Amino acid sequence: MERSSWSVKNEEVAEELSALMGVSDEDVGHLTALEDAAREQARPMTDDFYDRLFDHENTKEYFEGHSMDRLHGMIGDWFVELFGGDYGADYVQDRLKIGHIHVKIGLPVRYPIAMMDVVGKHGEIVTAQSDNPEAAKEAFKKIMALDVAVFYQAYEDNQLKHLSELVGGERLARRLLMG
Repeated sequence: MERSSWSVKNEEVAEELSALMGVSDEDVGHLTALEDAAREQARPMTDDFYDRLFDHENTKEYFEGHSMDRLHGMIGDWFVELFGGDYGADYVQDRLKIGHIHVKIGLPVRYPIAMMDVVGKHGEIVTAQSDNPEAAKEAFKKIMALDVAVFYQAYEDNQLKHLSELVGGERLARRLLMG
């Protein structure tokens, strides 16, 4: 059985997910109004993020030999971009690229997904500063879900690519994954 969702690729993922999740202009407005507050919260968020990762032996090993200043900057920038208001094709492509880097280094998907509560906690600190905190929090949750969905997409893309090469096509690979 062929599924129409299987044909959604690349830029179309952004359009599909935005429509599915109902990201509205109002949501975007709530978040962009908080971009400066997100910038101020970025360093405390990255400190908590990396403190947790370094407290766990299995995640700590992924950072050996890497510039922590660079990584703090990248995660901090990502956090601020969650409030940036542009969640279109370029945003999704950037997130897919980051996801593919995680795949390339062999990072199990459970680790970045497990870190989303840290990001969420700091996002709630930012959204509490809104004129309409509940609406801002709901908008933030949508964008977090968008990022998680795109992140999973990167892992699925990699899995499908390799399995498709082994079995001779994506359709068969998807059917195999379905069991």
